[in-house]
Amino acid sequence: MKKTKKQKKINFYWIYLIFIIGLIGLQVFSSYVGKYATIDETQFFKFLNEGDIEKIEIINREFAEVYIKNTRISQSSHQEKNLNKFGPHYKVEILDLKEFRKDIISHNRQNPDNTIKFPNTPRNTDWASDLMGWLIPIGIMILIWIFIMRRMSNSGAGGQIFNIGKSKAQLFDQNKMQKITFNDVAGLEGAKDEVEEIVNFLKSPKKYTSLGGKIPKGVLLVGPPGTGKTLLAKAVAGEARVPFFSLSGSDFVEMFVGVGASRVRDLFKMAKTKSPSIIFIDEIDAIGRSRGKSQITGANDERENTLNQLLTEMDGFGTNHHVIVVAATNRADILDRALTRAGRFDRQIYIDLPELDERKEIFGVHTKKLKTDPKLDLSFLAKQTPGFSGADIANICNEAALNAAKNNKKKIEKEDFLEAIDRIIGGLEKKNKLVSKRERETVAYHEAGHATVSWMLEHAAPLIKVTIVPRGKSLGAAWYLPEERQLTTKEQMFDEMCVAMGGRAAEEIIFKKVTTGALSDLEKITKQARAMIAFFGLNDKVGNVTYYDSSGQDSPFTKPYSEFTAKLIDEEIKKITTEAYNKAKKILSEHKKSLISLAKLLLEKEVIFKQDVESILGKRKWKAEERIRVNKTKK
Repeated sequence: MKKTKKQKKINFYWIYLIFIIGLIGLQVFSSYVGKYATIDETQFFKFLNEGDIEKIEIINREFAEVYIKNTRISQSSHQEKNLNKFGPHYKVEILDLKEFRKDIISHNRQNPDNTIKFPNTPRNTDWASDLMGWLIPIGIMILIWIFIMRRMSNSGAGGQIFNIGKSKAQLFDQNKMQKITFNDVAGLEGAKDEVEEIVNFLKSPKKYTSLGGKIPKGVLLVGPPGTGKTLLAKAVAGEARVPFFSLSGSDFVEMFVGVGASRVRDLFKMAKTKSPSIIFIDEIDAIGRSRGKSQITGANDERENTLNQLLTEMDGFGTNHHVIVVAATNRADILDRALTRAGRFDRQIYIDLPELDERKEIFGVHTKKLKTDPKLDLSFLAKQTPGFSGADIANICNEAALNAAKNNKKKIEKEDFLEAIDRIIGGLEKKNKLVSKRERETVAYHEAGHATVSWMLEHAAPLIKVTIVPRGKSLGAAWYLPEERQLTTKEQMFDEMCVAMGGRAAEEIIFKKVTTGALSDLEKITKQARAMIAFFGLNDKVGNVTYYDSSGQDSPFTKPYSEFTAKLIDEEIKKITTEAYNKAKKILSEHKKSLISLAKLLLEKEVIFKQDVESILGKRKWKAEERIRVNKTKK
């Protein structure tokens, strides 16, 4: 039977390892055996007269190697010198070889019982043995180095020490094409229209160049996390059917100087050889941050060198024909201006959170492979998830499938999706959490207060359900369906603040004291009040000014306003929150009986829905304003 390459490789490594161990053992043994102390002729003849010496060997007519008897080597005079067991034990320099031989012969004649073994001819050592004494250690180190390098190259480390300046981009070409297309991307119609032009150019460039047009050199995808920026880039690769280089901005970062710039050069060199091609850099803010700020360590200089090389490659003296750079980031405001200017990233595509119709499409994409109930209404699920990103919706679908499997269902039903939404928003339900009777009553009245105030205010978000089942860190929650509006008025923000204060107001009205359960509510309304005053200019005393910095360059240690303005903002925040609290108390005082009935129903059922609230408080007077879609008119 023929041996496979793997078996031959294993056998080679075993031979290699045994050879190295043998060399190391030989060197250790030779250094151990050859260890001896140096003495003069006086000490030598002293040992000779005492009968300690067993034999002598003369080397190169220059010195003698002395062997001590085994019975005498354990004496204190020899033991102190840590002599080796095998010998030679001492080395004595010979001044006059003839006189030295005469003295030894004379000693043997006078002491026939204690004769010393003495060779007639001296032993000569050649230069090769001396040379091996220091060549063997060097040879061992070289062999170990070669062994380590071979293991690194064969293990996939790829000789990283030598390839450290090479690009880490993952290539998707004809042999490894990206299977994701625009059909797999839902809810990004505007963004898809823009990137489709890039795809069309790569497929048929002559159509555009014949009129004198030039390909955009870069496309920057900007948006919150989870909105589908990376997915859209993969779809571009799948549609264009051209070589696609994918990597992260952090792949350029290295501890060695010049490595990042070298990787950028290598990346564009590979892209040019396979043009037309696409380079996708995810999280480009890792290397694209504004230069000249926070230069505290040398690492910042290395990052700037990498950015400078990227700028040169994208729009320097070199030409990158048919090489498009697609980048994604969550923080476009912190990118260097030279990177985002026209000529480098010619287009910036903002990918926002999906709206109602887009969420329905995303649910449709993610439920294709799931065994769902045929009666499942995707429009209903889209309405229950305002503010959710595409990644959040994908997570909901997965959690719903897991929940259905846990309950031994054959199909994923509407209740499974609702449970998944609740779990993602509020956390895992904790049915066995220890709560006292008084705490449970307090939570019930607190949540009933939120529900009552929201039901009675025009601009408050419509209520979906109220629960006192603990989830995550909260002991209860009121779920709302916020209106997806593009603009918000001062009255709408104030009503939302009143709803947030309804829980604490209910505690004071019923129990005549408040608890720490309103922490998240207080945090929410304080931020809203500060935004009204300092950001949106919705306060008469502060005026129509804003201290919001859209570039994100404000220092956290300094304020963009004076101490007088800061004091005025704090006073107005306190005034607005107090007004919201008093309005919530007034509403609850007027509907105290309904509040108590709602809290008792909560204590009984633990979870109540919109229909239950409607049976106690009556129908809500206000309906959500109808939303219309603005269509583009074609000329």
